[in-house]
Amino acid sequence: MIETLISFSVATLALAISPGPDNIYVLTQSLVNGTKSGIATTAGLISGCIVHTTLLAFGVSAIITASEEIFYGIKVLGACYLLYLAYKVYKSDEHISIAENAPKKTYTQLFKTGVVMNLLNPKVMIFFLAFFPGFLWDKEGNTVLQFYILGITFMIVSFITFSTIAFAAGRISSLILEWKSMGVVLKWLQILVFVGIAVFIVLP
Repeated sequence: MIETLISFSVATLALAISPGPDNIYVLTQSLVNGTKSGIATTAGLISGCIVHTTLLAFGVSAIITASEEIFYGIKVLGACYLLYLAYKVYKSDEHISIAENAPKKTYTQLFKTGVVMNLLNPKVMIFFLAFFPGFLWDKEGNTVLQFYILGITFMIVSFITFSTIAFAAGRISSLILEWKSMGVVLKWLQILVFVGIAVFIVLP
């Protein structure tokens, strides 16, 4: 269990620091409106994960109970989706752009925006479905509880990482803009993480 959670946390950390719409939005809000704005946005984004975790926990747990073959099929499809994401990252532009004219919002508005961004993005649920099942450590045990443990771990690691981005917004943005190789490094980090998780998921 501990080894699995460590592996899961490392994978989550690598994903959290890779450039994407969520952490770039947090970085932008922090740069323009201050650290607290970035943290408020982060809190909203993370809160939305509770819903996805709940849907995943009860939905996939029922499938595991019904058929081991169907569950393995879900893991294979999840691995294929992660490989597809790796391919999309490979084909994407290495340049990282940071908006400098983010609108000023209250902390409550930013929290709500974060929640909506998370809940209304179908890719989040698909990603959870692809990412989480491969890290269950006892499919004969209480899988609902295991999904919630993974979900809470995901939220804690992501919150700490995004909050760190909010606190270090100025320094991080200057590194991104000045170090030309940053985009390349983060791009290949994300590719390696996606491929690594895909392989881990399908292994017996």
